[in-house]
Amino acid sequence: MTYFELFDISPSFDVDLTHLKAKYRQLQQQYHPDRQQPEQSSNQALQQSSQINQGYQTLIHADSRAAYLLQLNKQDGGLENSIGDLEFLQHALELREQLEEASTTEQLDSLRVEVTQWLAALSREFKIDLEEKDWVDARDTTRKLRFIQRVLLDIDKAEDRFDEFGSEGFSDDLDAAFDDEL
Repeated sequence: MTYFELFDISPSFDVDLTHLKAKYRQLQQQYHPDRQQPEQSSNQALQQSSQINQGYQTLIHADSRAAYLLQLNKQDGGLENSIGDLEFLQHALELREQLEEASTTEQLDSLRVEVTQWLAALSREFKIDLEEKDWVDARDTTRKLRFIQRVLLDIDKAEDRFDEFGSEGFSDDLDAAFDDEL
């Protein structure tokens, strides 16, 4: 059973996230190990719950959903390769620098908007690649989606740190946190 079948959605890049979340909650309530009948194996319930969690985490994010679609089409080889698009890498480096230099929530919000727009553009590009079965470009776009998704997660982390530390000492703590991640 594929994750798409598990969540009763059609296997495509476009996923109704509201439906996915609702189905996830329903399945977790139904198969959570703490709610199983005594006659059912706790190992089986744990496996079902784990599969539901893994499927949800795969389908909720554009990058992992793209990689999963490539896997289903047996076209996921080489996803671990480096990105060769120098223009993309230059722009991505600039985004990283902006993130490291951000010292206000407004700067982080602005950066989030830019990254979210870039993620949406890459998602549109992946959909075209998938529809045309252009597997080389689809793999390249998936690598880019992964990179941009990580930047978005790093923005979330920076906002959390900013909320935690406030503007005083934020920059030093953020620099230390990014150094730890590298």
